[in-house]
Amino acid sequence: MNELFTIGHSNHSLERFLKLLRSQTISTVIDVRSSPYSKYSPQFGKDILEKALPNAAIRYVFLGREIGARRSEANCYVGGQARYDRIAQLPVFQEGLAQVLEQAAKNRCAVMCSEGDPLTCHRTILICRELKKMQPGLQITHILSDAATETHDAAQQRLVKMHKLQRELFGELTTEAALINRAFDLQAEKLACAQETEEA
Repeated sequence: MNELFTIGHSNHSLERFLKLLRSQTISTVIDVRSSPYSKYSPQFGKDILEKALPNAAIRYVFLGREIGARRSEANCYVGGQARYDRIAQLPVFQEGLAQVLEQAAKNRCAVMCSEGDPLTCHRTILICRELKKMQPGLQITHILSDAATETHDAAQQRLVKMHKLQRELFGELTTEAALINRAFDLQAEKLACAQETEEA
């Protein structure tokens, strides 16, 4: 398959989360949280998901160490702030991305993190951005909290609007690709500010 989904567990009940996964016939969940536990939503602890998902005939794969946003590598931080561009260059991160693509080639996969909105989560701003560089033809669909879906292209356009970016006649923002890249950079900087307090 040349397709991948993403989802945030948000504050859903486990039953609601499973319903969202079933709505897109997801067979594998790839957990990309650095800390796979939540004091606000304890039903999404790694130990619980490792049992609950297989019971629902959904495979659980944990890749938080490889492609989580909170890093133990000191060179990923500048002034105490995480840098997504540096995280993206880590060999272990690249290996994790390759594992995602390998899983997606065989199964109907959803990359899972905590945030409901894909634009406020590293699964989109870091992981999906880098996956599209590795495999430009990859079709990414974000499963939203209300069970609607958003294509990655639509999410990118929403991100550009969120940062109020417009094409320029001259300068760096003369193309659509440049606008999208700038929007991703701005959002990465914004999310990294909260790196110590939440899984962004």
